[in-house]
Amino acid sequence: MTNTHKFNLLAIAIGAILLTGCGDAETTLIEKDPIEVPEDDHDDDHDHDDDEYTIDSMGRLAVLSAESNVATIFDLDDGDQLDSFTLIHTSNTLTSSADYRFAVIASRAQDYVGFIDGGMWREDHTAHLHDYEQSPVMSDFEVTGSRPTHILSHDGQLAVFFDGNADAGTPASVKVATDTQISSEADPLPTLDYTINMHGVAEPRGEYLLSTIRRDDAENTSVAKILPDQVGVYHLHDDVYEQEQVLDVLCPDLHGAAQNEDYVVFGCTDGVLSAHEHDGEYEAEKIANIALLDGLRIGTLYGHEESDSLIGIASGHDAGEVILIDVNPEQSTMEELSWQPEADATPVSYAFSHEGDAFLILDSQGVLNVLEAHEEDGGLHWELRDSIDISEQDVSAMPEGMSFSMTVAQNGDFVYVADPIAQHVLQIDLESLTITGDIELDFAPDNISWLGIAESDHDHD
Repeated sequence: MTNTHKFNLLAIAIGAILLTGCGDAETTLIEKDPIEVPEDDHDDDHDHDDDEYTIDSMGRLAVLSAESNVATIFDLDDGDQLDSFTLIHTSNTLTSSADYRFAVIASRAQDYVGFIDGGMWREDHTAHLHDYEQSPVMSDFEVTGSRPTHILSHDGQLAVFFDGNADAGTPASVKVATDTQISSEADPLPTLDYTINMHGVAEPRGEYLLSTIRRDDAENTSVAKILPDQVGVYHLHDDVYEQEQVLDVLCPDLHGAAQNEDYVVFGCTDGVLSAHEHDGEYEAEKIANIALLDGLRIGTLYGHEESDSLIGIASGHDAGEVILIDVNPEQSTMEELSWQPEADATPVSYAFSHEGDAFLILDSQGVLNVLEAHEEDGGLHWELRDSIDISEQDVSAMPEGMSFSMTVAQNGDFVYVADPIAQHVLQIDLESLTITGDIELDFAPDNISWLGIAESDHDHD
């Protein structure tokens, strides 16, 4: 039976809310009346108003349980639980598809990538946008391959990098899918097949795919030979990616990748490999590590279409020191972010805001930090705008293996933070940095992901 979890209501006082602790106040969400979307009559003689065909909704939230193999979908307009789904495997990761219609469920050990249709999506009918709203449903579609590990999205495309398995003699591969292809269960999907296994990563970019290359161990400059040290440029032909170019800059122990509008970057032991298209070909350069890193590698990167900066995360294998780096590929520079975690806190989750004008860092003490970029000395520099403590709990009571997690709405200035100790998800308004909603759970959340209809350039127009 489906249980209903309602948002707690709060009378919000006029003025600023204290940013260090939630006190005993309950929280609220301003609910919106449901909008019925009429059928498209395709009358070309009538100029349609987009308001007739678009849905005004805050979206939906996928929540992965840390206590069982269950994923639950909530309606963010009223906090109702829409449905829950028992997953095939017990160890899973959760993210969203490229256009946020689907929750992507992956189990690396079980060679599994599956999907839950969140039930909200948009179609562009040229004259107008047409939105759809249905009940969530588990999809029968799966993306197959060996050891799915890095799953990245960019501009409507989802790339799944399958590491392969040396013991089984299975090589690495990449599958790329749009939400439309997932919905239609397209077969075959655009695919890149390797002849060797590797712990790699791929970035989709229109008809192209920038993906890693693992050379023979005698040539490979990586210390860990399972890691690639080169990047190839692949072009899609009849559902198969064919190599067109190998970038001439080496990237030893390559791990992590991200992109913005103009550049694709990869983390290396000695710096960051930056690639961009010029006159029909990709050019690459190495942005060398700054002295502050002192042997640490940038192994995770975050990017956004609207941000000139990409944020690199450098840390040791012992999960000790963490250093955040502002990487600017246009200026070929990197510098330390002015914010670093407190001595008793470790960052546990990162994300850009939906418009790319803020970078969010959630730490192990339950503090959400909001950084913004400011013009200074002819360049952009990130500074801490404000912080909010989202937990009233004793964080030492965090269950072993769990942590706070967050996801960012793609249609407004909201971030959702999951607290496994209190077993709830908070909605936070990034503009005012106040808690405006609370979904109570009857299980500890492992991870969350926003689903729905993302704001588009058409919306701004």
